[in-house]
Amino acid sequence: MDIKVVGLASDHAAFPLKEFVKKYLDEKGIMYHDYGTHSEESCNYATFGHLLAEGIEKGEVYPGIAMCGSGEGISMTLNKHQGIRAGLCWIPEIAHLTRQHNDANVLVMPGRFIDEDTARQIMDEFLQTPFEGGRHIERITDIPLK
Repeated sequence: MDIKVVGLASDHAAFPLKEFVKKYLDEKGIMYHDYGTHSEESCNYATFGHLLAEGIEKGEVYPGIAMCGSGEGISMTLNKHQGIRAGLCWIPEIAHLTRQHNDANVLVMPGRFIDEDTARQIMDEFLQTPFEGGRHIERITDIPLK
């Protein structure tokens, strides 16, 4: 994966996981832009999911890592954008396949359901797995509404 600057987004429920993700990226020497939220104060995941999606669509960041309590809400928000392929991953194998077969450009993790070690393994897999191409190109080309 050709990493530019990783875009980050979370809601309050996943704020602690996002802070861990920032430490992970710092350890790897990977730059990031944090679209928020910036505290554990209750907020709307959609606000920050839209900001991240717009950053990717404008070319400001690539790829993205997003989190909310279950991962579902922010994933749904991100996938409303035509240029986004957000994959909800709770184990490393899913992260591998969402990159290899779906060319996902946003990794989504469920903040309330995974620990830091699992998150680290998921991010390693997501960031290191290339898109396979081939038969998968036609499939992902059919995803956006026309």
